[in-house]
Amino acid sequence: MIKKAYFAGGCFWCTESIFQRIRGVLEVIPGYMGGHIKNPGYREVCNGNTGHTETVKIIYDQDLVNYGDLLEIFFLTHDPTTINRQGNDVGTQYRSAIFYNNLEEKNQVEQYIQQLQIEGVFENPIVTEINSECPFYEAEIEHHDYYNQNKDQPYCQFVISPKIQKLKLILNQYTV
Repeated sequence: MIKKAYFAGGCFWCTESIFQRIRGVLEVIPGYMGGHIKNPGYREVCNGNTGHTETVKIIYDQDLVNYGDLLEIFFLTHDPTTINRQGNDVGTQYRSAIFYNNLEEKNQVEQYIQQLQIEGVFENPIVTEINSECPFYEAEIEHHDYYNQNKDQPYCQFVISPKIQKLKLILNQYTV
């Protein structure tokens, strides 16, 4: 069965590049969610005045990878304990958020976060927002497949490439 998920884990170039490498993920689309204006653009979102966060829409085959697997990957490949920040990317547009599609997903997210906190996986409390699905605005074409098209760019080399290497080391069973 084909399903969709929405994750905001900082820069969407990073999040997109991670989920593109997951077996069962059919498509990853960068965009914006959680704001208060319609059809925001990259510059508006980067100014931090629209309320949107850089988000990816993930289309996946539930028979190959399930929502719980995607949650595991999401939490292991970004820092869910920092408010409005991922590394040097700072601002509300880089906040950690999950946009659920139904109450089953919401409950699964809440239980997963609770388990991570009980197990003490992170030193600090998880601050990932849990929001119901709202309008998703697809990012401009130049943001699609960014890492794969710009691997030599310094941001890609120093920020994204290490995340991909971490993914391959820790979660080899999910990667293609």
